Amino acid sequence: MKTKKEILTIPRSDRRILSNIPDPENVRSLVNRRGASYQKEEIDPTDVNEIYRLQQLSLRYETHFEVHIKRVKRQVSVEKLYAEDISVTGILVYSNQPHQFLIDEILTMNFTIPGGAMPEGYEAKVKLKAKVVRYFTKEVDGELRYYAACEFLQPLNEYMTKKRWGISIFMASLFLLVVSLIVMLMRAESVIYFRFNKFLYLYSIIAATFLLSRYLFGIFYKSVPINPKFEPGVSIIIPVFNEEEWIHRTISSCINQYYPVDKLEVIVVDDCSTDRTEEKANDMINLIHQEGERFKTNDRLKFYKLPQNGGKREALVAGVHQAKHDLVVFVDSDSFLEPHAIRNLVQPFQDPKMGGVAGRTEVENKFTNALTKLQTVRYYIAFRIMKAAESWFDTVTCLSGPLACYRKELILKNETAWLNQKFLGQPATFGDDRSMTNYILKTHRTGYQDNAICSTIVPSDTKVFLSQQMRWKRSWLRESLRAFLFMWKKEPFMFLFFIIGLIVPIAAPIVVVYNLIYVPVMYGIFPTTFLIGLLLMAMLMSLAHLFFRKSKLWGFGFIFVLYYEFILLWQMPVAWVTFWKSTWGTRETPQDVLAKEKKMEKQKLRKSRFSMLKIRKKGEKE
Repeated sequence: MKTKKEILTIPRSDRRILSNIPDPENVRSLVNRRGASYQKEEIDPTDVNEIYRLQQLSLRYETHFEVHIKRVKRQVSVEKLYAEDISVTGILVYSNQPHQFLIDEILTMNFTIPGGAMPEGYEAKVKLKAKVVRYFTKEVDGELRYYAACEFLQPLNEYMTKKRWGISIFMASLFLLVVSLIVMLMRAESVIYFRFNKFLYLYSIIAATFLLSRYLFGIFYKSVPINPKFEPGVSIIIPVFNEEEWIHRTISSCINQYYPVDKLEVIVVDDCSTDRTEEKANDMINLIHQEGERFKTNDRLKFYKLPQNGGKREALVAGVHQAKHDLVVFVDSDSFLEPHAIRNLVQPFQDPKMGGVAGRTEVENKFTNALTKLQTVRYYIAFRIMKAAESWFDTVTCLSGPLACYRKELILKNETAWLNQKFLGQPATFGDDRSMTNYILKTHRTGYQDNAICSTIVPSDTKVFLSQQMRWKRSWLRESLRAFLFMWKKEPFMFLFFIIGLIVPIAAPIVVVYNLIYVPVMYGIFPTTFLIGLLLMAMLMSLAHLFFRKSKLWGFGFIFVLYYEFILLWQMPVAWVTFWKSTWGTRETPQDVLAKEKKMEKQKLRKSRFSMLKIRKKGEKE
């Protein structure tokens, strides 16, 4: 059950459900009149990234916040109004009292865009001029509202670039350089004092080198550019289990792609959901079919229900068997693709040795609470820096579940091993993405496309989040041990990367205990150097997020590092001794049901023994 209401950025609904599919009859353009106003020359219809950029500039977002207005010519302050929607180019405001704005009148507007009202980076205080273009009245909930539609004299993106984004990039660049230099100086100190504690200072040198190299490779990474002539057939598989809240949006985002009608299909596989998932999915599919006759959606969008609950891997494989194209894309049922995602995702497959490619996953409900804001920074760095760094060597170690593309033949080749995978006698029921990545990496390359973007709903509840993190750590340990058996065959520098990336997290709890407990207690020395190193690591994460995203959320990078060091890190020792477990903890898989039954049997047995003991003691007294 959802216990929190997620805060999402909500664009004004388009009357067309399939607004992004290239029109086979050329009846309409992909860029509407608002987006078209940004064009300086005729746009290339194959440049989907530019089309997407223009569409983003044209979107209006539903919102509600105060707007304070001053009439420029009359220098008269007007009582506060409220925004009903906002875009880069203008704002719609209303009041419950009549106003006397004139068409083409210039107003000075003061307002604060709250988090979630517009895409990340726009949350800020704004003061700019706008022109009244029309006004009207409308009854809402039995109340008459007086509206004024206003056009900004300076588009919000240009305003933000001059007022905040440019400064953000400059400051982030400067401090990233400074922090990197300080880290290198501190590691030089480690070399000097190496003989006093070889283990500690060796770990310190290795960890810092590893981290800085990741950021270096990540910052200079570039996606494979789009080749307009490369349009391989793609089958999107959506495995779903009890996802009634989000499945309609996932289906819509997958079919509504800038991709040729005859080259894309979507297959939804229901793993015997017990809620209204099937109903919600079919409602959306039927709605799409009503509009999609000329887009042939009846042939390209299918719903299939497994005869019995078999788990996510069974659902994915069932979808692959129905797929008619050579590339298959796995999309989680609570993830939403951007319209240009598939076109970008397939580009690395121009290389015949490329076996799988991951897209970038962002947090959809980023402004819900502090926990989702922490994950927003973490997700961005994990993909834009860490996976991007691995992609330099064509060895991305996890093609993440929200959005990943594979060659169909490789999935079928490894199907049996994947479905029947066991570790220490226990079925491997999670870590599907990392597990399949290992099968692919044995014979092929894996890559990352930063322009292939999806967003996902992350846990906003701490208990669910911690269960997810424990599951990820167990699968990471299990699959890292598997990968060790073949990773040495890869590029030597990447193999070194892999070994260090394995050692550093495993040894981290020991290093933290040594620095924060053992040294202060035994030697009475305050761990200044260690804490400064922790601060610098947090600054690297936060500043990289600020540099790329220009968002106020960058400060949560500091909080995440502390949260990791004092909470998440201590899941690692637990994962060491329980990484063979196969329960999810957040959904009713067959293994979770079995574990629950065993727990209940143990409880019954304990109660029975306790009852017998009470009866025996009572008999002895009598």
